[in-house]
Amino acid sequence: MNFSTTKRKIIWITIFLMSAVLFIYYFYPEDKLLIDSQIDNIVVYKSKRQMSVYSNGKILKTYKISLGKQPIGAKEFEGDKKTPEGHYFINDKNPDSGYHKNLGISYPDKDDIEYAKRLGKPAGGDIKIHGLRNKIGIIGKFHRWVDWTAGCIAVTDKEIDELYKAVKIGTSIEIKP
Repeated sequence: MNFSTTKRKIIWITIFLMSAVLFIYYFYPEDKLLIDSQIDNIVVYKSKRQMSVYSNGKILKTYKISLGKQPIGAKEFEGDKKTPEGHYFINDKNPDSGYHKNLGISYPDKDDIEYAKRLGKPAGGDIKIHGLRNKIGIIGKFHRWVDWTAGCIAVTDKEIDELYKAVKIGTSIEIKP
């Protein structure tokens, strides 16, 4: 065997191993929310890229999430690509959004609007927990590798399906740094 044959074999073995790891990551089953679960509280931990859901003080599940492209710090104004921080509630459910399904978050509140006004900018809005953009849901869990939203909280399409069923309008959501 010469050097170039050995090098090619190493490259092919590396490609095979990397493909196997990606395949396992993509298809490895994750815990599902129990059917008929009713979520009454949501807590987002931005620094951990996690969102935990609760019922009567008991944790039901923790999701891995993606955030706005600028994940450090609280949202200050429209277009800053930051995910808000604070206490809000779910104020809308949309089964036909451009991102599979979504749950609306009550941002901005009175304090958010006042803060943005002091900056001379609009506070923005349309902050959601949503699935993946329609027609690209196939990327599944790979979306978690980057923060890619304009300020929303993103989960997989399967995850937003289970959240959509279990979360009622008025559910509390706390978004922590």
